[in-house]
Amino acid sequence: MSITSVPNVTIADVEAAAEVLAGVAMRTPLVENSALNERSGGRVLLKAETLQRTGSFKFRGAYNKITSLPAQLRTQGILAWSSGNHAQGVAEAARLLGAPATIVMPRDAPAIKIDNTRRLGAEVILYDRYNESREEIGARIAHERGLAIVKPYDDPLVIAGQGTVGLEIDEQCQRIGAENDILLVNCSGGGLAAGCATAIAARSPATEIYAVEPQYHDDMARSLAAGERQTNPPDAPPTLCDALMARAPGEITFPIARELLSGGLSVSDAEVKHAVRYAYEVLKLVVEPGGAASLAAVLSGRIECRGKTVCLILSGGNISPGLLSEILADP
Repeated sequence: MSITSVPNVTIADVEAAAEVLAGVAMRTPLVENSALNERSGGRVLLKAETLQRTGSFKFRGAYNKITSLPAQLRTQGILAWSSGNHAQGVAEAARLLGAPATIVMPRDAPAIKIDNTRRLGAEVILYDRYNESREEIGARIAHERGLAIVKPYDDPLVIAGQGTVGLEIDEQCQRIGAENDILLVNCSGGGLAAGCATAIAARSPATEIYAVEPQYHDDMARSLAAGERQTNPPDAPPTLCDALMARAPGEITFPIARELLSGGLSVSDAEVKHAVRYAYEVLKLVVEPGGAASLAAVLSGRIECRGKTVCLILSGGNISPGLLSEILADP
């Protein structure tokens, strides 16, 4: 894979983001489990971004973006829209940098994500994700209040920040002498996928990279197959993976993904539930449904792991106690 024609984000941008995040973001572990290796027939390495600040990778991109803003803009305040993990990442980054934060969140977002965002000091404005546009609401509020917008994925600085996950995976693989044959990345709007692909394509060009999405919300997979951005139908069935429900890949993220990704995979809610349960019972990790999609792809055999080293990202761990209990009780 060549990175010469990739727009907007380069490996130098990801490396610069790593310097910004050094000592602020956690360098999360790359976890290996013998039972998972035996089951998959390969070597599976799991990047535990569930242990990141605010419980997901989103803090990385938010902090990288907000630090780039002039002090006056930070003082005026930050606005973001998010189903929950970007909300918390922005709220925490804004808190650390002394910037007031306003977050537009869907009314049906998990209560734990709404509560955590408020606990971090952000003002939360709720909307109906099925009948209202968060972008329109956010743009109006930002204009009225003079706030700087921190987009959830379609921003080069956010993408570069998320790409530090891939940078760390490559460095950790090198440290343990592991050849990274395949990288699986949970995907919504594509910020994590685009950022990690930028890093991995530069550092480990032989690695195959796949986006993993929920069934019926596989807009990235369909866009990659079509060669142009596709949207999910408005009547697509809901999914447990609330963090992976973007309507379409980003305008910035998709060209990067089209250039660097090998393809897209989709997993069912039943497979995701099994992955959440497996992570808890076998890996001893708490993972939210959207954060477990790539693990579900491995456990369900959607990707051939036999004889290969497969890295995957557990991208978030913000699951409500009630939903976790329900999943664990489901046979």
